[in-house]
Amino acid sequence: MFHPLRVSEVERLTDDAVAVTFAVPPALRETFRHTPGQHVALRRTVAGTEIRRTYSICAPAGAEPVLRVGIRLVDGGEFSTYAFKELAVGDTVDVMEPTGRFVLEPRAGHFAAVVGGSGITPVLSIAATLLAREPAARFCLVRADRSVASTMFLEEVADLKDRFPDRFQLVTVVSREEQQTGLPSGRLDQERLTGLLPALLPVADVDGWFLCGPLGLVAGADRALRGLGVPRGLIHQEIFHVDEATAGGTAIAKSPSTAAARAPEGSTLTATLDGRSGNWPVREGESLLETVLRSRADAPYACKGGVCGTCRAFLVSGEVRMDRNFALEPEETDAGYVLACQSHPATAEVELDFDR
Repeated sequence: MFHPLRVSEVERLTDDAVAVTFAVPPALRETFRHTPGQHVALRRTVAGTEIRRTYSICAPAGAEPVLRVGIRLVDGGEFSTYAFKELAVGDTVDVMEPTGRFVLEPRAGHFAAVVGGSGITPVLSIAATLLAREPAARFCLVRADRSVASTMFLEEVADLKDRFPDRFQLVTVVSREEQQTGLPSGRLDQERLTGLLPALLPVADVDGWFLCGPLGLVAGADRALRGLGVPRGLIHQEIFHVDEATAGGTAIAKSPSTAAARAPEGSTLTATLDGRSGNWPVREGESLLETVLRSRADAPYACKGGVCGTCRAFLVSGEVRMDRNFALEPEETDAGYVLACQSHPATAEVELDFDR
């Protein structure tokens, strides 16, 4: 569900990124109380066309919810261009309630993250909340950016280093300029991470890994960790950007059983949403989300690109083919969850449950 919220602050972070803070009225404090790592979808309508984009909450989770998101300008991005160039204090934006499973509830242990670019946004909330709430927790952050000038949340990360010098470890790598101190410049790929991570911390003793950023960085970090013997269940991923040129060959397409390549003619979809069920014919070429949206405008979605996971649904019966999946963990797909925005029927009848 979306709620109109007033913009209380727009802070310029870099030459291409801003942090936007929304005022949360007392009646909605519980609604917008977030778990560290979650995101919200923002919505605006331009010339009759609805635009939705998902942005992670960068503020720590606290008793009084602070709704602050980081937005990086994307070439041709309709919402990011608006937020960067036009959005001002006092404006109202429709904001969806926090969601997402790239989260860490504060607990004792040793945790680590590998992030690239704006992938720092949810990890900043995770690390800040963890270190403030749990004295027996440690956090190692490995971050990659193009340059120092393009690095988001420099001051906030430096503050964590000052406040928790014995429990917060920071390693910064820039790819397009030389640094006087720290690691040599260059990309953080699988080979480099395979050598770097064991030199930084005892990889086998880390209780949870959080990978966030562009697809190439996340995929490389995942392969490096798996090669170092880290169990799949300890690796959590969130993709922030997927190049269309690489998406087709890298996306994970899964369904509970082998699916046919084309949808059968006359397929029907039964879907349950907010306790109400409906049954609709699936039109040729459309996703199951599009089928639901024809009759239920309240169906949950944000990116429609298989990245954010907002449209996650449980496959009750039937089979589907997913074009792309950059949001669901293997455990979720194994349990029967699919992304409605990427799913097409592979059997004559399919049933989804958005409420599970």
